[in-house]
Amino acid sequence: MKKFRKIVAIEPVGLEPWAVERLHGMADSVVMHDDIPHGADEVVGRIGDADGVLLSWTTNLTGDMLARCKEVRYVGMCCSLYSPESANVDIRFAEAHGITVTGIRDYGDEGVVEYVVSALVRRLHGFGMEPWLGEPSEITGLKVGVVGLGKSGGMIADAMRFFGADVAYFARSEKPAAAAKGYKFMPLGDLLEWSDAVFCCLNKNTVLLGDADFARLGNHKLLFNTGLSPAWEEEAFARWIEGDNACYCDTVGALGGTRFLDHPHVRCAGVSTGRTRQASVRLSEKVLANLEAFLRS
Repeated sequence: MKKFRKIVAIEPVGLEPWAVERLHGMADSVVMHDDIPHGADEVVGRIGDADGVLLSWTTNLTGDMLARCKEVRYVGMCCSLYSPESANVDIRFAEAHGITVTGIRDYGDEGVVEYVVSALVRRLHGFGMEPWLGEPSEITGLKVGVVGLGKSGGMIADAMRFFGADVAYFARSEKPAAAAKGYKFMPLGDLLEWSDAVFCCLNKNTVLLGDADFARLGNHKLLFNTGLSPAWEEEAFARWIEGDNACYCDTVGALGGTRFLDHPHVRCAGVSTGRTRQASVRLSEKVLANLEAFLRS
């Protein structure tokens, strides 16, 4: 199997120690940075003459940066890759210049599902707060709307069904497998109006909810965002959250920044709930598999 001349992880990428050891068998030189670079010049400086680059979701790698790194032939995203549009790497530029970009999927969904179930149960039962419906209640019979029925959205829908919720969803197209489980497909506006709790499970930089959508969502609703970025227009959300509503997300990125962190109707965990011990193992295995596949090609 071929080897890289030099692999550089330009930021923390979440690999297990045993996986880093395996990296050393794939390259003559391996450099692992443990902090996030600031600005394009620092990113380019860290890459230097490396032919292999690893990064997570916190740093953008633009076409202009790649153009300055003449030796790069492989970029491994140690994070989810769903589409070129939602990626933090300029995949179109890379493709046009013979640079292979790989990403991973389905490594941290279990932790996210546990987070939303935990947060919803605490709110409905009133653990440490007033019960959402005025008295302790179960998920049983709750009208749950899932926006985006990919892997994590599907797992959340399944978890809600397990606890007895009535589940409906909106996606780009109707899913036969979801219909077989009894999940109702609805237009977005109808779903928002019908739901007691809405879970947005969308790709990064996908914005669906504006003023008209929040008007359909209405008042006394629970809104969860499990994506890496907000599923809404900021000012529209700012108006809606002033009502008798509540929003839950795990990271500040999912919330859209620090503006709403101290809002009394917002609960932000401030951590990536998909980054668990088990997720780190799954991530490491998938990143290494991508590297090995590239070297074998």
